[in-house]
Amino acid sequence: MISLKWSTIQLLKYRGKSIDINEIVDISENLKKRDPQIRGVSQIHVAGSADVTSEKVTFHLHVTGSLVLPCSRTLVDVDFPIDVKSTEIFLLNPHTSFDENEDDEIHRPTDDIVDLEPVIIELLLLEIPMQVFSETAKDDKQLPSGNEWEVITEEQVKQDVENKEKQVDPRLAGLAKFFDEQS
Repeated sequence: MISLKWSTIQLLKYRGKSIDINEIVDISENLKKRDPQIRGVSQIHVAGSADVTSEKVTFHLHVTGSLVLPCSRTLVDVDFPIDVKSTEIFLLNPHTSFDENEDDEIHRPTDDIVDLEPVIIELLLLEIPMQVFSETAKDDKQLPSGNEWEVITEEQVKQDVENKEKQVDPRLAGLAKFFDEQS
């Protein structure tokens, strides 16, 4: 069983080889600290491989699990599944210059330690959408309202704008009748 943290010396022993990764990690505390909106985190499954050369290690990761987030309308708990694939590169030699591809994420070891946990936390945080809706909120046609306020949909806004454009200003109503009489 391989952990998600290695020293650069350990990784260099695998130079020219591939390391298989298949770990289940519990990062709920660290993830909740980074985003207090997260109410719960399942155990996260990290699978993939790492290709090691003398200058870098390239991780090909597949991260799955689920987060519990609040519904944007009702604030009830919503189970949000996570399924992310990512390629992450760690430079093993601090003096190595690397031609960065725009799609590649380049990391450097901290104190000669390659740690995937912060990378996985970052990947999970990037997956959280702006809004999450529970099934009941999606199906509910009646939106929340209160004293002198209500939530309306984009379609309702467009319809209101169209209705206002069709309405004739009462000060110009006589002028509209004038044109009707001329025809």
